[in-house]
Amino acid sequence: MESGDSNIIIHVISVLFNMSWQIFWPLAFGLILSSFIRHLLPVDTVVKHLGKTDAKSLTFTTILGMVSSSCSYAAASLSHTLLAKKATLANAMAFLVSSTNLIVEMFIVLVALMGWTFLWGEVIGGLILIATVGFLFSRFYPKEVEQELRQHIESAEPAKHAHSDCGMDMSNMKPETSDCGMDMSSMKHETSDCGMDMSNMKPETSDCGMDMSNMKHDHSMHHHMEMPEQEETGLMSKITKSASFFQMDLAMIGKEILIGVVVSSILIALVPQEGWKALFISNDVGLPTWLHSLLDVIIGIFVAMIAYVCSVGNLILAAALWHGGISFGGVIGFILADVLTIPMIGVYKKYYGKRPTKWMVGLLFLSILFTGLCVDAIFNGFGWVSADQTVRTLNQSGFGMNMTTVMNLIFIPLSIWYYRLGKKANAGMGMSM
Repeated sequence: MESGDSNIIIHVISVLFNMSWQIFWPLAFGLILSSFIRHLLPVDTVVKHLGKTDAKSLTFTTILGMVSSSCSYAAASLSHTLLAKKATLANAMAFLVSSTNLIVEMFIVLVALMGWTFLWGEVIGGLILIATVGFLFSRFYPKEVEQELRQHIESAEPAKHAHSDCGMDMSNMKPETSDCGMDMSSMKHETSDCGMDMSNMKPETSDCGMDMSNMKHDHSMHHHMEMPEQEETGLMSKITKSASFFQMDLAMIGKEILIGVVVSSILIALVPQEGWKALFISNDVGLPTWLHSLLDVIIGIFVAMIAYVCSVGNLILAAALWHGGISFGGVIGFILADVLTIPMIGVYKKYYGKRPTKWMVGLLFLSILFTGLCVDAIFNGFGWVSADQTVRTLNQSGFGMNMTTVMNLIFIPLSIWYYRLGKKANAGMGMSM
């Protein structure tokens, strides 16, 4: 008994390690990309292309999603960034579903594991889902709830002001009032640095973002800015500010990511494939085709909500469900529902608040349900899929000279350095998280 328990624990740890190894680099890449977009992408550019919902904007956001990270958590971060940049909610949600379902690595695994029919089902389903999400979120998401969502985003954006000139725009200030917006004529020189004691602050975060080390006390601030130092650290300053957003994102959703990976590992390790198969309704029951399809898609979404792992693991489980008797639309619904997992819903609550998340989850559920039914009707109607369609063998490799190993060797040290840089920057501004 003890030996059996030990083997189970070892198996769970092995699954956890392999899953973490598979998702680390796309997760890190997506969050790093999100931090740069959040800092560097001008608001007016996003508003210009994604500030209204139409066919052109949905096409643009779909392409943007296809070239981004496939990790659901990273996709959630990037869609949150687009909302913070004033994109419409419909465009942000379209990006969320496209970046988790219309990406090259998923296509490759689908063909290798399940065949071309499932690939085309995913592509057509993804496009239908994007159009459905665009329609439902633009027409039926309550305006007052969206306003609440945007207020929640704005209230969680302290870093937007914290890194710039003591929180004030100094570009239009006259020289005689340029000392951080305060009249310092009656203040003692030794305490004139924005009204703060800067004697113990680190050079890179002190003096409102300016190098004041060579300034004389008998002159005002604007006479002695160190322009060579600013030019030398210009690029590094942008990287540091972007890293601060990366660290804040991890501080906000890191716990949800960890819980999701651990729970998924336990489910995959302990629940046999036959256990998942038992959830579905047998074809022998004699239900009408449309009702059987409806129930299968609902069950597929439900299973995805509690058992999502990662892109590869999700598709392996989809293959097991297909052999268990689920309909073709149920398989597609299961794959598309990776944006509705319990850990992901927790991330949405952190990003947007409870009430906006409830509406978001409800409309995403209806969109995926409709998409699954459409795909099932299309593929069965044209006779493009058969119940005896086989699933191919997929050899998953962990360590070795493969893409996952190479990318992890790059992104593990890079993300650690980037996180520490962001944490240092936030701590310097009094926002340690």
